[in-house]
Amino acid sequence: MNYRHLRDVKVSSVGLGCMGFSHGYGAIPEEKESIRLIHRAYDLGCTLFDTAEAYGPYTNEVLVGKAVKPFRDKIVLTTKFVPVFQEGQEIPEGKLSKKGITNALNDSLKRLQTDYIDIYYEHRVPKDSNVEEVAGIMGEFIKEGKIRAWGQSQSTVEQIKRAHKITPLSAVQSEYSMMERMFEKDVIPLCMELNIGFVAFSPMASGFLSGKYNKNTKYEGDDVRRVITRFNPENVEKNQPLLDLLNEVANKKGITPAQISLAWMLHKYPNVVPIPGMRREERVVENLKASDIVLTDEEFNNIEKELNKITIYGNRTDEDIHKLGTVKAIEYKGEIIS
Repeated sequence: MNYRHLRDVKVSSVGLGCMGFSHGYGAIPEEKESIRLIHRAYDLGCTLFDTAEAYGPYTNEVLVGKAVKPFRDKIVLTTKFVPVFQEGQEIPEGKLSKKGITNALNDSLKRLQTDYIDIYYEHRVPKDSNVEEVAGIMGEFIKEGKIRAWGQSQSTVEQIKRAHKITPLSAVQSEYSMMERMFEKDVIPLCMELNIGFVAFSPMASGFLSGKYNKNTKYEGDDVRRVITRFNPENVEKNQPLLDLLNEVANKKGITPAQISLAWMLHKYPNVVPIPGMRREERVVENLKASDIVLTDEEFNNIEKELNKITIYGNRTDEDIHKLGTVKAIEYKGEIIS
């Protein structure tokens, strides 16, 4: 396993996104199996484990807290608070008040069975919210020792700049993969300039880049792929050129398309750390071993050249995921927060 830094926080270059152990991708493993897989990831060198109060809600933090307890002091544990109330959180001051965020943090600490969070994220940043006020609150938490560092999720360049001036950000966690490259234009370069880590969720586009799904694959129940438009049968067909590219490169190197998709982003940016979800042991081994895969400059440049020729069809939005009905989404002053 290789390691990187999210500002001053050292992490494995591939982390584990834990949401899928509780919801979002269909049937979930039994708790015992989920804990075993988290332990397996740790044994393979993974030191970055990500969860959130909204996953479940709450149940994922409970699971992760129980799983990492034996090695809590040897890992980087991250969680997130949403800017809207979850069940039982309602107070007159509002969720983004000092009291609202403090209550959320204290509850996350209890569920995670720890007395500090390594990186505490705002799990979406509403367009018209006071980012400076939130950044100030995070600075107080850091001084109190309740968190080591903080970050934002899916934030804009302007929101990052404004917050960073008050309390420096250690990480921005947003969607990034070969299928979703919108943050390459401004956010990732800004993060590099400001020494902010970029944590990529859905680095394999909800599994699409693994090549294990086709237009006939059926998704049922609590599975976000039912509403993510890149999984529409017609878009699966239209996006086949991307899978063909991945398969061609993977076959030449004797590795998997999933490993190529992770190795590509690790090669491209020194501050990017992907956190794929992994719910089977073979996926845990496969994805974490991508940390050790080295692309030559020629291989990387060829991938970039071909990738730039490919049009991607479909995307992943909070509004679409809200349609699933199993992920609670609330409007913040007219904006969907999911």
